[in-house]
Amino acid sequence: MKPVLISIIFLLLAACTTARPAADIFDTAEEAIQAAESVGGDEFAPVEMRFAREKLASARLGMERQKYSVVVYLVEEAEINAELAIEKSRTGKSRRRVNEIRKSNEELDASLRATFGDEYE
Repeated sequence: MKPVLISIIFLLLAACTTARPAADIFDTAEEAIQAAESVGGDEFAPVEMRFAREKLASARLGMERQKYSVVVYLVEEAEINAELAIEKSRTGKSRRRVNEIRKSNEELDASLRATFGDEYE
């Protein structure tokens, strides 16, 4: 009975260990960070970019320390932060363009009012 109980305990302990993630686990997060950099993430979403880089660095450290369940979580968080940076960059660029168009419209309106006066209404 004792050997069976010991075997069960070892099986349960083995089931609790996390398998080592694949070597390419970092690839998607790295690609997302690069994509965010290419669309202006450092300008429009510096906090998210910093978080993404920090989480990826922490994941690499976790891999060295064999904290595999934490590694997977951190890599996913890095990718999410990079994707958020991409979207914030797109929004920031759109907002900048809208402001440029608004300013141009105001200048045009002022020019038309100066040229035509009250007739412009």
